[in-house]
Amino acid sequence: MSTSVTLGPPEHVPGHTEPNGRPGGAYVRRLARSPSLRLAGRRLLIAIPVLWGVTFLTFIVENALPGDAAQALLGANATPAEIRAESIKLHLNQPLLLRYWDWLWAALHGNLGDSLYSGQPVAPIIAQRLPVTIDLVVYALVVTLVISIPLAVLCARKPGGIIDRTIMALCMAGLSIAPIVLALLLLQVFSGYLHNLLPALASGTGNDPRDLTMPALTLALPLAAFYIRFLRADLIEQMQSEDYTVTALAKGLSRWRVLTRHALRNSFIGLLTVIGLNLATLIGITVIAESIFGLAGVGSELLQAIQHRDVPLLEGIVLVFAGFVVLVNLATDLLYGVLDPRIRHGRSRS
Repeated sequence: MSTSVTLGPPEHVPGHTEPNGRPGGAYVRRLARSPSLRLAGRRLLIAIPVLWGVTFLTFIVENALPGDAAQALLGANATPAEIRAESIKLHLNQPLLLRYWDWLWAALHGNLGDSLYSGQPVAPIIAQRLPVTIDLVVYALVVTLVISIPLAVLCARKPGGIIDRTIMALCMAGLSIAPIVLALLLLQVFSGYLHNLLPALASGTGNDPRDLTMPALTLALPLAAFYIRFLRADLIEQMQSEDYTVTALAKGLSRWRVLTRHALRNSFIGLLTVIGLNLATLIGITVIAESIFGLAGVGSELLQAIQHRDVPLLEGIVLVFAGFVVLVNLATDLLYGVLDPRIRHGRSRS
């Protein structure tokens, strides 16, 4: 007696080759249909004209300022003949668009050029200074979130109470003070009244956390004031108008538990958006903080590039900053789906 057996499609095993001759073809097709991957692809394509526009506008504005790099390098006592010779040496006598095209073509091939002031390649200069700036930005963001999230929850727990009014008054003061004034106040407090509890000037390398503390506070305190106000308003709105919080409170759950377990998680989505939007402003403030506290980061190098009219170095720094902002905003978009699974990037498939 014979028994017929119907064979189904073979199970996928590592190294299995499908009929089209390519291993793992189905997995590749599923990966290509991923909404997150399509979103990343669209964002990266949009980043191309954005980065080009930023570098082009920077080049135009820098060259529209009075004077040029030859005059800045030679000083005020240089003769017109010396300035003209230096301009020819630096190719500053060439048309503006031609000089930008030469820089752009080299940048597309991975060459950011040489600094006009030091003569060193731009890429190693940025690579040496960039870790200090990244450490400062990350440190400032961590301090900002550590301050803002607990205080916002405390305010939302009892709106209008003494704690809420006190924290809101402090937030108004934090938003009103200029970063440079805040930096000087921190210097007066930590290096003056507290007898050099924190160093007034960094050692230059930024490896010591004490060197980064006052610059990080200069960046973090105004941001924390803004984030507290934003997060507090969002939490209060959810507690008063969202059905899931009203239902949880009606079931007898404490207000503190509903705030921390339910409302706060949803508020993180809006907070992520604000962090992504404020990142460019945060990087801009690093220029002030690094200069005041003597940190050898990209921000202080940017100021020197502007002062010396060092266009290749300036263009390289602007390109790196713009690329960093684009990547962080992309990561923010992708994190939306992690915080709230209901969010899907792209259209749903029927």
